[in-house]
Amino acid sequence: MTDVTRAALWMIGAIVSFSGMAVAGRTVSLELDTFEIMLFRSVIGIVIVLVVASATGTLRQIRRNRLGLHFIRNISHFTGQNLWFFAISAAPLAQVFALEFTSPLWAFILSPLLLKEKLTRVRVMAAILGFVGILIVARPGAEPLSAGLIAAALAAIGFAGSAVFTRLLTRTETITCILFWLTVMQAALGLICAGYDGDIALPGSANVPWIMLIACAGLLAHFCLTKALSIAPATIVLPLDFARLPVIAIVGMLFYAEPLDLWVFAGAAVIFAANWINIRAVNRAPPVSTRA
Repeated sequence: MTDVTRAALWMIGAIVSFSGMAVAGRTVSLELDTFEIMLFRSVIGIVIVLVVASATGTLRQIRRNRLGLHFIRNISHFTGQNLWFFAISAAPLAQVFALEFTSPLWAFILSPLLLKEKLTRVRVMAAILGFVGILIVARPGAEPLSAGLIAAALAAIGFAGSAVFTRLLTRTETITCILFWLTVMQAALGLICAGYDGDIALPGSANVPWIMLIACAGLLAHFCLTKALSIAPATIVLPLDFARLPVIAIVGMLFYAEPLDLWVFAGAAVIFAANWINIRAVNRAPPVSTRA
């Protein structure tokens, strides 16, 4: 089996997981708000991380170093994830996923500010092209600019910030440590935000399986994506990840009677091209010396 085939199989797992999380998130949003979804998802996530860490012998990797950076990273991810859960309940799924593809572009923009990486002309051009893609997907003026679309666009920025801070953390911390503090801190944030009014709704019995699906699918999706990137370069994985868009568009059409919008696919293609240009430029760039 070739590396491309193995990466494709892992990406199928990621696509199924992301799509399942979107359907489950929209289903439970009828009963729970986004903060409550994040609370229950994170509590289940804590259990999953601890069980897996115990089984693999990585519990000792959980440390209290760099808690400040963990907190900043999780604030960014918590904000982005809440906006995403709101977006999938308030906008067509295909539009939400198309706008989510701008996250790597925002990461390229934030990297020079947070990681001291060079802001190149290619990055600037790709960011402009990505913004054009956003305009094609959202079509302000031609279509009402809904709160759901705004939330989806802002969620991509939150995910980008999370990715950049994760890159900082991976220089010294293990994946087990990062995932542990991810779930613990976001459970605390979810508890605070969901309980500020003194009223936290518990999921009904019908929604408990959906909450379980959200928790498991979220962790599994990122695990599959990480495995795919460890096997094949991003220039191969990115087109495979792009398959999420037609898959979720079909899901939206079959389950929610959402029409297939060619403008969404056109805008997503432009965003994909912007990401592709950036990744190709990074792969061709000479290695940067890390010596002081």
